[in-house]
Parts: sequence; C-alpha cells; structure tokens
Amino acid sequence: MKEMSDWYSARLEREVRMVRWGHYGTPVLLFPTAGGDAEEVERFHLIGAIWPLIESGRIKVYSCDSVAGRAWIEDGHAPLYRARLQNAYDSFIYREVVPAIRADCKQADIEIVSAGASIGAFNAVASLCRHPDVFRCAIGMSGTYDLQEWLQGQFFEDFYFSSPLHYLPNLGESPQLDMLRRRFVLLAYAGGRWESPEESWRMARALGDKSVPNRVDPWGPEWDHDWPAWRAMLPVYLDDLA
Repeated sequence: MKEMSDWYSARLEREVRMVRWGHYGTPVLLFPTAGGDAEEVERFHLIGAIWPLIESGRIKVYSCDSVAGRAWIEDGHAPLYRARLQNAYDSFIYREVVPAIRADCKQADIEIVSAGASIGAFNAVASLCRHPDVFRCAIGMSGTYDLQEWLQGQFFEDFYFSSPLHYLPNLGESPQLDMLRRRFVLLAYAGGRWESPEESWRMARALGDKSVPNRVDPWGPEWDHDWPAWRAMLPVYLDDLA
C-alpha cells in the first residue's frame, strides 16, 4: 500500500518525491521536519503509529520532501533565498502536490488534512491558513511557527506572505478569512525538553484574534520535542479529526 511518485518541479528547480501510504480514506498531507525527505515519517515510525487508521481505510497519508525546511536550517543560505524558497514551496504544495493528491483520490474537490511536527507543523498550519479552500483542518505538533530568526534581522515580502504569524494580524475581511473561520487548527506541544510552548500559544492568539477555531493541547513534562511524543499524539488527533 506504499507508492512513490517523482517529478521535476520547475517552481523548486529540482526533482521532488511524494510518497503515499494507504488505499482509501481521508487524505492526510504529513509534512516532514525541517531536514526530512518524503520517507522520514516512515523511518521514524510515525506511519507505523497511525497504521491502524491507514489499514482500516480511514485515511490515506501523503508526504513530500521538506525542501524549504532544509534550507532554513542549513548553513550558507542567504535570508532572501530562504524566504523565496519558502514561498515557492507553498506554491509547489498548492499547485503540484494538492492536484496530485486529488488525482490519486479520484475526486477533484476532496479536502485534505494537513499535519506535521516542528517546522512540519509550520507548513501544516501555513498551508491551511493560506489555502482554506483545500485544507479543512491542520494538526501542528511541537510547532516552530516563527522562522524570522533565520532571516538575520531582514524581512521580505516572500516571507511575510508565507508566515501566518505575520500576515494574519493584517488579514482583512475577505473570502479567504470567511473560509478560514470554517476550518480548525489543533496545536499540540510537549512539556519536556527542547520544546517552546509559547510558539503554539502565539499561533493560537493570532488565529483567535481573527476568530479562527483552534485548540491548544499541552502534553506533560514526560514528553520531549521528539518523535516519541509525535508518535503518541498523531493517532489520537487523526482518529478524532479525520
């Protein structure tokens, strides 16, 4: 029940890969962490953790390479390049990955659940906020929602429109905001090491100030910012939301 698709993305100027697990059910786009590829979620047993939902036909899971996420954490990239690549990555998701998922599901308007951990959570939430016409809910686990520290004090339009924390406060009444208010964002964080709970609360405040339904779900101090926590979290939330 695993299939891989490879193609050249002119938007990203590189070969990309998307992997699918499952045969039927609600489509879930599961973003890797910052440096991850399309199969990272399988190597770190996140697919195994949600396998009962996949095997029973409740969900089909897709993942693609974390092209922009890798650029944020790798040394040697100019801030402008990072900002532009993040914006191009959003376009790649909306214009290439989403149509590929819908074609695979054989339903041109099927709505997608987005999910991810760390910078993957940023991509999951950012995708829903920018494209509520496609994504119906987002699950962000241990999210890193403010990437501005990697811009070395600079600020760019490409980054602004890619970052919900920055553009949501200025988003006026519009069809996008109307639809976003009919969506839902789940923000979970661990209470242990390497975690930044305030990132989730900031994201929740930005959403709440625009009347976008959301919930912050704290987990206990025995859970660190690491794969064991996300393997525990994701089956619970997908069982409820998908």
